[in-house]
Amino acid sequence: MSSFLTLNYFELFSLPQQYALDSAELTVRYRDLQRSVHPDRYARAGDQERRMSMQRATRINEAYETLGDPMRRGRYLLELRGHPPGDQQQTAGDPAFLMQQMELREELAGVREEADPMLALDRVAGEIRAHYRGFDQALAEALDRTPPENEKALDIVLKMQFYTRLQNELQAMAADLEDELY
Repeated sequence: MSSFLTLNYFELFSLPQQYALDSAELTVRYRDLQRSVHPDRYARAGDQERRMSMQRATRINEAYETLGDPMRRGRYLLELRGHPPGDQQQTAGDPAFLMQQMELREELAGVREEADPMLALDRVAGEIRAHYRGFDQALAEALDRTPPENEKALDIVLKMQFYTRLQNELQAMAADLEDELY
């Protein structure tokens, strides 16, 4: 396990380096790996071995979170392929996407004014999920194609970042509304 910390996340989980993956298989491999480095196994070990166990457990957790999240998995694959997305905002050249952003933001801003704000919030959440699923499918097609369409995938990942931020805002608004209404 000396190279354990230098393996990329796909290698760590013994998975093919591609976007499409079996989430159940990922979870099984995660549990197996976590069991192998669990602190209880190193309770009587020296400080260095316990420290290494913690580093391995942390690495496994990071890998699992990254591979388990579509946008993060896409970003990670692009980084491995030499196309790091960074935090650029290159979606400005897509007028249809900009219009979608504005419309969804307006819908989200108007939720509190609706007769049933929670119902309105659920409707907006459904729209966001639908858009995100579409990007997830498009990202799979771009990254797993031969040869991969990395530039197209980069654009999709940047769009997914917007929807992730919007989803976070929506969740915060849902929590606020629940506090206000209940």
